[in-house]
Amino acid sequence: MQNILKATVATLALATSLHGVAQQPDRGFWHAASNTATSVTGDLTISGSKLSIGFVNYVIAPIRSLKSEEVSAIFDADANTAGPGAVYRLNVPGAQRFEHKNTLCGSEDTHYMVTWPSGKTLQVAFFSGEAVPVFTFEAISHSTSLCGTYTYVR
Repeated sequence: MQNILKATVATLALATSLHGVAQQPDRGFWHAASNTATSVTGDLTISGSKLSIGFVNYVIAPIRSLKSEEVSAIFDADANTAGPGAVYRLNVPGAQRFEHKNTLCGSEDTHYMVTWPSGKTLQVAFFSGEAVPVFTFEAISHSTSLCGTYTYVR
């Protein structure tokens, strides 16, 4: 009886941990894949409440999920096949230098991060400005707060 109870507890613990991973597919370590990611951020790690770029950690707070049409507007993905993404609030000072002395948003502070995981690829966009960005094709095409988009792989 005690062995059955231990097995049940172990199974429930494993199922709970896998459920958490499935709900947050952008979590974990990501290798810089695009030229922009390689030259600006290098590899990054997203955990429960922080973003790590190099040896610097930033607190992140999830704001909301993105719909597939919003993901499509930001990352030029097919709206019919794009899965959901996520918007986070963060504060990266404009003076912070990363790879090759580059910054995320020039001299402006970075306040929002959008992630879109698709398989073993993660697309990330950073935004400056205090207002939450609007994620439509029209708004993104005229945006002055979109700092850049980056691609990472597992």
